[in-house]
Amino acid sequence: MARPDKAAAVAELTDKFRSSNAAVLTEYTGLTVAQLKELRRSLGENATYRVSKNTLSKIAANEAGISTLDDLFKGSTAIAFVTGDPVESAKSLRDFAKDNPALVVKGGVMDGKPLSADEIKKLADLESREVLLAKLAGAMKAKQSSAAAVFQALPSKFVRTAEALRAKKDEQGGAE
Repeated sequence: MARPDKAAAVAELTDKFRSSNAAVLTEYTGLTVAQLKELRRSLGENATYRVSKNTLSKIAANEAGISTLDDLFKGSTAIAFVTGDPVESAKSLRDFAKDNPALVVKGGVMDGKPLSADEIKKLADLESREVLLAKLAGAMKAKQSSAAAVFQALPSKFVRTAEALRAKKDEQGGAE
């Protein structure tokens, strides 16, 4: 029979896996407590970083319906549970790993789909959601402006053509 404290830890981890948009598994061997504290701070409010036993984490992930992470639960493993924008958290992990090479991203899961370490790095290279939405809005506005220019050009072209015809008719009328 499972000990109550382990059962509670598994239940808490299962809840974290279910309630988060993404989970990123990292190896943290060689990081000091102060560095881990700095990493937690750099992740901000939309992610929590948790060190837990591999067997408990594996059980919790399986209970949450995530079996694709089983191979990653080896060695010292910590999990970043992301509840906000996964891109921001991936950037924070990437930036922290640049300064602290002891932090190694193993892989993760986002919206139920497994992510390799390389895919998480690509995710970190994306621009934030707000920037992408602003670019989309700008592109849509540019398309509307060009459409308005086309619609406005048709009447003005018609007026210029009519004026040219009138001028030509006046020339021909004056030459007779």
